[in-house]
Amino acid sequence: MRIDLAPLKAAEKQYWLQHLVAPRPICFASTIDAAGNVNLSPFSFFNLFSSNPPIVIFSPARRVRDNTTKHTLQNVQEVPEVVINIVTYDMLQQASLASCEYGKGVDEFVKSGFTKQPASLVQPPMVQEAKAKLECRVLEIKSLGAEGGAGQLVICEVLCVHVDDTLLDENGKIDQRKLELVARLGGDWYCRVGADNLFTVPKPNTQLGIGIDALPESIRRSKILTGNHLGMLANVHKQPVVQPQFEDDHLKNIVQYYSLNPEEMETEMHRHAAQLLDAGNVEAAWQVLLSVV
Repeated sequence: MRIDLAPLKAAEKQYWLQHLVAPRPICFASTIDAAGNVNLSPFSFFNLFSSNPPIVIFSPARRVRDNTTKHTLQNVQEVPEVVINIVTYDMLQQASLASCEYGKGVDEFVKSGFTKQPASLVQPPMVQEAKAKLECRVLEIKSLGAEGGAGQLVICEVLCVHVDDTLLDENGKIDQRKLELVARLGGDWYCRVGADNLFTVPKPNTQLGIGIDALPESIRRSKILTGNHLGMLANVHKQPVVQPQFEDDHLKNIVQYYSLNPEEMETEMHRHAAQLLDAGNVEAAWQVLLSVV
């Protein structure tokens, strides 16, 4: 299915893009206007774009329905400051309630039941219930158009960060498992980042991975190993070699049982290697695979 966006209505473009470009972190923005009226609203067109200088950008786009602008955008045009309160699972329903299009001057803190907490460097208040907050100065507002759905990029410099002590490990660093972030998908869909669906992927650094093209052909063309498996095998820094001291009882059983059928033996070894890779044991998987290369 191919979808050309040019002839589509703005709402149709939004539908396809919001479902596919996801999950998106949520900017729960508290702002204030020149008269001192506070606004609190979530935006999922949001991300980190630079660490030095520390820059985040969110986009209170023009409404698709009637091409009006949001109070958040109006506020940062008057007072170029914002607090970005990080939304966690325990506050999602209240944060969603704050997205209701209340009239100008209606305090979403009150409507959504959140508590105002004074910020240290900017005028808008923080959400006390949020476990992490970013105090920001607005550097620039970049309009991407004047039609409904057009993004209005609010480019923010993060001045300071507040992190609840309960999120920290014994070294004073964030324990990702304790920060139950939520993210926006398409329509009414969200996702929850919890300890049960977190995993780590070793990132390449100055030592380059050997690459999938360097894998033996029998491994590259395996009908058992997936692309993820191949990526794990190819992320080692040098071609592994057979370790004579390596012992694996299941490998011994495979060799003994399938010794008269090399093709089936290779298949079973690839299955065993796949299980080892799924468990994160790359070194053992390499040793199993090297026994049939």
